[in-house]
Amino acid sequence: MITDARTAANNLAMAAFSALTHAKNTQINDILDAMGRALQATDGKAADYFLEFLEINLQGTPAGDTWRGIMSFVSYFPGRGTVRETAYLEGKAEGAAKGVLRVLEVRGIAVSDDVRERITTCADLTLISAWLDRPGTVERAEDLFTDHTAEASG
Repeated sequence: MITDARTAANNLAMAAFSALTHAKNTQINDILDAMGRALQATDGKAADYFLEFLEINLQGTPAGDTWRGIMSFVSYFPGRGTVRETAYLEGKAEGAAKGVLRVLEVRGIAVSDDVRERITTCADLTLISAWLDRPGTVERAEDLFTDHTAEASG
């Protein structure tokens, strides 16, 4: 049974197995808390994998409810680059990119492969949000990338 975040961080697979094995144990909250803190300190795909692994495998149990509560708490610290925060922001950027492309499509404006790639690979939510304000007024897809603030002040 792994109830220490440092031990969990050193062996995420064993910590996840511990959580599954002891899901009905009275110490499950301590186990999940240790795992949550370990994942906060872990970068990359490993953290994503174990976060989702536990969410799926504990689903529909009291331990699953506890796990969702622990993981939702992580998102209350914006700017820390947590797994959930990163995934959330990537999802917002992807949705905004689809919106930009859809408005251009509905308006019948041709979108080159280069422009499509620039829009769909943009991870800067502020920039893509600015682009989302423009597809209803541009004449060409390339005009999305023009700095309209300079035109307005000049």
